[in-house]
Amino acid sequence: MTIMSFLLLTILFMTWFIYFSGLNPQMVTIFYYPGESITSSLAVIAVGCILVGVFIGFVLYLLSALRQMVKNLKADRQERRNREVISIYREGVNRLFSGDMKKARVHLQRALDRDPARIETYLAMANVHVQDNQLEEAVALLGRARNVDPRSLEVLFKLASVYEALQRWDDAAQAYRSILGKADNNRKALRALRDLRMRAGEWKESFELQKKILKFAEGTTRQEEEERRMLSLRYEVACQGLSGDEKEIKSARVALQEIVKDAPDFLPAHVSLGDVLRRLGAPLEASSVWEEGYRSLGRGVFLERLEALFLDEGDPATLLSFYRDFVREKSNDLMLRFFYGKLCLRLEMIEEGLEQLQLVESSGVDSPQIHLLLAEGHSRRGRLDIAIQQYKKALGVTSRLAIGYVCDSCGEESREWQSRCPECGEWGSLSVVGRQSLRGAMAATTQLREIHHGERETWGTV
Repeated sequence: MTIMSFLLLTILFMTWFIYFSGLNPQMVTIFYYPGESITSSLAVIAVGCILVGVFIGFVLYLLSALRQMVKNLKADRQERRNREVISIYREGVNRLFSGDMKKARVHLQRALDRDPARIETYLAMANVHVQDNQLEEAVALLGRARNVDPRSLEVLFKLASVYEALQRWDDAAQAYRSILGKADNNRKALRALRDLRMRAGEWKESFELQKKILKFAEGTTRQEEEERRMLSLRYEVACQGLSGDEKEIKSARVALQEIVKDAPDFLPAHVSLGDVLRRLGAPLEASSVWEEGYRSLGRGVFLERLEALFLDEGDPATLLSFYRDFVREKSNDLMLRFFYGKLCLRLEMIEEGLEQLQLVESSGVDSPQIHLLLAEGHSRRGRLDIAIQQYKKALGVTSRLAIGYVCDSCGEESREWQSRCPECGEWGSLSVVGRQSLRGAMAATTQLREIHHGERETWGTV
């Protein structure tokens, strides 16, 4: 406001005051305390009230401006502090990514000391502990972060992952439950908790979690995968009833029958349904389930189950009839011929068993199991030379007695030495089969010495 403006306002105010005084010449007495009063004209009192109000307003304005100034100063100071903390934090994270854990720890600790409420710093420091394999320290640090911000899902996820690294499965599951308590539709937490409950064999809880997961997977690329997992969990829940009383076993049978109906290609349900029927004293129904299972799926486990069932029942003739009928129907089924030949050997029907096994071998199948069974059959017939040849094939023994190599890292076997394991890619990891056992025996042997001439004879007389 300029001086001229101020003078103009003053002149206008004085003009108004004179005019107002002329209109209101009467005197007014105002008591401000018992026995104490002020007598003045109405115009003077009105102007006094206006001035007092202006003064009070001016004082309030000054107080407000002062408070805002203090607030701005604090905000500026906090902003500078935040920028400094962020700078230290970023330097710590850069050190973490570069692998310099010592300096990363120093910078992140400084950032925590300056701002103990910054969740990102706790998470970064927890990563430092994890990298240094200080998992318990990471858990303690994340516990502090959780106290700072109990609603942080990042802290809970990190805490769960550290618990898993420590194999504290129950604690990890509880962390995921805490996440779902704050965000019940969090898909990552649902899947992680489901996998943990599956690990623990808690199939019913896993099944309920899978229901929610499947709902979110509808219409996505994961739908088929989740539906298949849902089927597997239905199967496991049904199988839990097999350890109960007769009522629970019957309920399990119904559940397995429903699974077989809904998913005819789901192998475990067929196998377990036959097992349940056999336990319930219905061997013919069990054999029917397994025969149909083999016809539709062609898996050897059904033939193993059938062999055990009919031999335990003392009725191999029915199984032989099944094999012979099926071989006539599908003469190219080598799996069937293999089990047929094995059964014949068990029943001492040597020539018939050898005939089936030789058909399998002549079809190009080269497996230790085939050669072992052929060796057993020829051995029982006294054909020792042929049996020895088959045993050699089963053991992979060549004319130069090659024993092969095995990878010390992943266990992959190889007939020839290679500089790099074809399975895991590790260089120089292939060793002679049995090397570890040989070295262990050498370490346990205190002294080896040459056996002198005549010592064998001496030992033989001891």
